[in-house]
Amino acid sequence: MSRGFVKEDDQEEIPMVPPRANLPEGVTNYVTQTGMNELLAEKQKLTDEKDQLDRSNENERRIALNYINAKLLLLNQRIGEAKIIQLHEQPQHEIRFGATITLKTAANQKIQTFQIVGVDEANISKGKISFLSPLVRVLLNKKTGEKAVLKRDKDEIVFEIVAIAYR
Repeated sequence: MSRGFVKEDDQEEIPMVPPRANLPEGVTNYVTQTGMNELLAEKQKLTDEKDQLDRSNENERRIALNYINAKLLLLNQRIGEAKIIQLHEQPQHEIRFGATITLKTAANQKIQTFQIVGVDEANISKGKISFLSPLVRVLLNKKTGEKAVLKRDKDEIVFEIVAIAYR
């Protein structure tokens, strides 16, 4: 039936679901085991929310159900594409996915530590940075004691790799 013959009240509201963290087309969705566990916990939470929807107002329930289902669709796609990287299998003395890296900035001797993780797990406030970030790109395959240069528009930042760990 054409949508022109449906009452306005019967039209489904299309849920506006925020996109997940950007993962460019064709890029493998690498995740740590922790990252996969977080994705699965998020899926369980959404499933629980779906099961506990208020049934007193059918229209509101249907809208909420559409929203949750749309989020689950995006999440299930991300989980289905995920490739878990086993940290103990990474070369322990090189910077690769999953490494926890301690860096010293040459200009001010500031020490920073962060872990290279997947796009969904990245959270700078928790010291987790995406494997797609420009900083990670200049650090990959480096070893302790080596330097990496991050070029920016007007300057560059030189980092020294102080330590590499996989935990």
